[in-house]
Amino acid sequence: MSSNNDSTDADPECTEVLEDSSKSILMGIISQLSKNMDLSKVTLPTFVLEPRSMLERVTDFMSHPTLLLEASTKTDSLARFLDVVKYFLSGWHIKPKGVKKPYNPVLGEVFKCKYTYDDGSEAIYVAEQVSHHPPISAFYYGSPENGVYIHGDLRPKSRFLGNSAATLMEGENHIVFTHLHNEQYDITMPNVYARGILFGKMVMELGDSCVGFFSGQYNSVCGKVKKESTGEILYEISGQWSNEIFIKMAKASNKTLFFDVKTANIHPKTVHDIADQDPMESRRLWSKVTDAILRNDMDTATAEKTAIENKQREAVKQREAERKQFKPRFFNVINEDDFVFKGLQT
Repeated sequence: MSSNNDSTDADPECTEVLEDSSKSILMGIISQLSKNMDLSKVTLPTFVLEPRSMLERVTDFMSHPTLLLEASTKTDSLARFLDVVKYFLSGWHIKPKGVKKPYNPVLGEVFKCKYTYDDGSEAIYVAEQVSHHPPISAFYYGSPENGVYIHGDLRPKSRFLGNSAATLMEGENHIVFTHLHNEQYDITMPNVYARGILFGKMVMELGDSCVGFFSGQYNSVCGKVKKESTGEILYEISGQWSNEIFIKMAKASNKTLFFDVKTANIHPKTVHDIADQDPMESRRLWSKVTDAILRNDMDTATAEKTAIENKQREAVKQREAERKQFKPRFFNVINEDDFVFKGLQT
């Protein structure tokens, strides 16, 4: 096992300057697109790829778990809710340098890791690509000792919008506390935009609204916490998800620091060494692509990525020929559209 923090170069602006050769490739692809076109069938050049899978990318939202562990022990329901808000916002700042997109997971791909906390308690995380058309990534985080669980799925849809490309993050994630309180928090994910791909400076943004408490763009957070039964605004949240986020009572003038990216420590995850992973685990599956990207050998990266995609297509053809339906390894399918973690059995 290896402890892996995977911290990337922080880039508060989330900007990138492309080399001329990269620009020409990207522009060649863009010239073939039309506005609102679905990008799922477009093969992106490897220089825009972040060298890790989307299944692993989800763990960024679990980088500050003590916020949830502490929230689960609080007796005041409003204090718990605010801690959940803080936890959710705390995962946004972890970005690669520039405008990058994680690997699209292939069907049956899995990412697993473990967390060990200061008190000796542990948690596991398992994600699996449970559907290819449409793409669905199911994930599960569980810390039974702390009575804290996170489960949900991502259903990204990519669109070309003219001078920007959008990844519309459909799906939800659910945070569950079971020890002192039997409650569940339902959260939607922010959409991701790459602005300025035709002209201007390329910028990565999180945008639109997340059900409950988020609205903003250009790194800005602007939200309100309301009492659902009366509509009364209790707190207002403002700041930047890439820097400092503040909170204040609705009728107060003074705001206090809610979350500070500069002082927050990312909790490391433990992942099996690649040699000890099975062939469908993300880091092993994409290892040759990742190595090539890190060496800036984009020709090899493209060839290795294509080989993975071709193997995926052959697997689809074989299942169709044998009239077999894909069954996820770690998740049960409920009502044809919901995915429930079934454990670590093989």
